[in-house]
Amino acid sequence: MQNNSNREELYAPYNWYRQMRETQPMYFDPQMQGWHIFSYGDVARVLSDHATFSSDESTFLPPEYRNATPISSSLLRMDPPRHRKLRNIVSQAFTPRMVAQMEARIQTITNGLLDQIVAKGEMDVIRDLAIPLPITVIAELMGIPAERRADFKQWSDALVSGGGETTAEAAQATMQTIRQATDSITTYFTQILEERRAQPQNDLLSALLQAEVDGERLSSEELVGFCVLLLVAGNETTTNLIGNTILCLDEHPEAMEQLRAKRELVPGALEEVLRYYSPIKLTIRGTTTETTIGEQHIAAGQVLLVWIASADRDEAEFPHADQFIIEREPNRHLGFGRGIHFCLGAPLARLEARIALNTMLDRLPGSWHVPDAPLSPIESMSVFGVKNLPLTWQK
Repeated sequence: MQNNSNREELYAPYNWYRQMRETQPMYFDPQMQGWHIFSYGDVARVLSDHATFSSDESTFLPPEYRNATPISSSLLRMDPPRHRKLRNIVSQAFTPRMVAQMEARIQTITNGLLDQIVAKGEMDVIRDLAIPLPITVIAELMGIPAERRADFKQWSDALVSGGGETTAEAAQATMQTIRQATDSITTYFTQILEERRAQPQNDLLSALLQAEVDGERLSSEELVGFCVLLLVAGNETTTNLIGNTILCLDEHPEAMEQLRAKRELVPGALEEVLRYYSPIKLTIRGTTTETTIGEQHIAAGQVLLVWIASADRDEAEFPHADQFIIEREPNRHLGFGRGIHFCLGAPLARLEARIALNTMLDRLPGSWHVPDAPLSPIESMSVFGVKNLPLTWQK
């Protein structure tokens, strides 16, 4: 089991969330010119009330931060009625049935990845499984050739980087990296969408090009925006869900024993990982009108920094919130969001994580051990996970 002193950097945000929930659950940050929101009730309300709390960043972000990436043109950054129309279009292409049909293929990919490491008795969970599995699945779903997957991963990482810079130079360098990735990814998807228009194939991109509601199809900008959203959300969050699952089981060996004894507990355990170490730490909203959150009056046009990871550890909603309880009921975590922006890819993420965990339990015998070495958190304001996660087991 891991020595906690080597995880202090990882745990630090959770200590801060607790401190803020207890002392300043609503806090105005003069540097970021936005309101931080930490409690479950307030976060759930902001995510649920799209009329008061807008996702359209053109209404509340300063001009220099708008449209920083193609995700700004995606569903994630839209309000109704446009959001509803686009989500209906996208839902035609990205159906639960299509996800369910992928189960056998995800199992094959997972087994292929584990084949390469089982005999060694050691692996890096992130490098050997948590990164290649989701990137392969999403690339195959979208019809992206295998040789471009490394580019995919690089672009995806760049788009969620940053947020913790301490100097103007560092912030500028991060923005430059994001801009370069944005240019590359926009060019790539624009080209591949043109190819699919000319020669449709049996993949998600071709389905997106064909889908329509009320005779309307996605614009080129919206298509690219959704492709980028799928790429980032379909890979970063699932990578971190798988990594965070192993992290939780290393910290709670009794949960590992429960799962080995009763596999039917696996889905509930994954929901508890989504709560306990939410892959998404933060999302943003803006006020469309003046409003009150708690006892705090907020003017219209204000930026809200909505801390999902803090809400999911709020004792007011989750008894023993700092305990990892795989049979927790109810578990109304916000790991996939709430309301109209609830994650469209949640069924796929759950399926991949369930197959990954069950297959590891099948094929890696005995007790698992994360060696006692410092773990580096991903440097991002918006996502939570580790860059590396070495694991050994008894052969």
